[in-house]
Amino acid sequence: MGIYEELVARGLIAQVTNEEEIREMVNAGKAKFYIGFDCTADSLTAGHFMALTLMKRLQMAGNQPIALIGGGTTMIGDPSGRTDMRKMLTKEDIQHNADCFKKQMERFIEFGEGKAQMVNNAEWLLNLNYVELLREVGACFSVNNMLRAECYKQRMEKGLSFLEFNYMIMQSYDFYYLYKNYGCNMQFGGDDQWSNMLGGTELIRKKLGKDAHAMTITLLTDSQGNKMGKTAGNAVWLDANKTSPYDFYQYWRNVADSDVLKCIRMLTFLPLEEIDKMDSWEGSELNKAKEILAYELTALVHGKEEAEKAQSAAKSVFGAGGNSENMPSTSLSAEDFTDEGINIIDALIKAELVTSRGEARRLIEQGGVSVDNEKVTAVSYVIPVSDFEKGYVIIKKGKKVFHKIIK
Repeated sequence: MGIYEELVARGLIAQVTNEEEIREMVNAGKAKFYIGFDCTADSLTAGHFMALTLMKRLQMAGNQPIALIGGGTTMIGDPSGRTDMRKMLTKEDIQHNADCFKKQMERFIEFGEGKAQMVNNAEWLLNLNYVELLREVGACFSVNNMLRAECYKQRMEKGLSFLEFNYMIMQSYDFYYLYKNYGCNMQFGGDDQWSNMLGGTELIRKKLGKDAHAMTITLLTDSQGNKMGKTAGNAVWLDANKTSPYDFYQYWRNVADSDVLKCIRMLTFLPLEEIDKMDSWEGSELNKAKEILAYELTALVHGKEEAEKAQSAAKSVFGAGGNSENMPSTSLSAEDFTDEGINIIDALIKAELVTSRGEARRLIEQGGVSVDNEKVTAVSYVIPVSDFEKGYVIIKKGKKVFHKIIK
């Protein structure tokens, strides 16, 4: 089985421009492809997993990845999948975010001479002359066709700024520039990027008379069609300082039964033959599958040692052996306590289990908070100092989030 056939079997490919040519190219290890990453935050998220693992798989098959950092396009903001305009960042913010991205990418792909490259489109986009760009590139785009693109349609009702309208032209120019200067013959991206990617292949055809290729990756969604990679509305980050290895492990450990095998197939590097045997798993076997998924992905992002710690902590919490040393914890100082103890809302905020006092109140009123297995029923509840005689208490949020508060 070639790498292209494996990608199909794993359910990773959504759309391609020319399947026969792309299959031949990637199976022969002759693809020099790029995936773009706009630097809108200082960490990649679980939503980037598909792109990162695809780059790794294709590099392992002999193809050469280019990680394109969007230092230029981030200054515009991609309207795809948005109903509002993205926050505009400074050049310094974007550069800092790009540096953070590279560190995280190095866990997936190997950079160096003849290996993966990282380039920043700020190098060419920020120096473009506007009139020259209009003459050279603008004439190749039909406004009628652009407005039919899905990424613009959903913004038209609320208003699409001219700034964002230029995003497709900038992304297309990236592909054109990389084709001319880096020998890049293929672009990969999320399925919501299809219109932008076709803009690039068309620009190359019109300007250079050459064929370039595009392939979109299936978006990672749950069984309800929602994008995966967020928990309680917050992103699941690859940076351990933003999402701890334990919380990262727990996110994947808690995916729905209907999603776990799809995630294992799409995201892990386990052999397909091994995954196919799991298709008949039911009941408690699916819990085992979730542990496999969580461990494999945590090891991929944070290393095996952190994955083992997270797994041990999770098992201790749910009463399956192991120890509680690796449970997420927050140490409090004497100043955090009154003579009686610490208010439950203050404890939840200190532990970063909630983002506001209002959220804490709602959680308590809905019966979603316990301390040492005792449900908290009043927002005025104070965890008494005597409960800390063993050195800590354990707060449970909802059914599956546990946190140790240390005094």
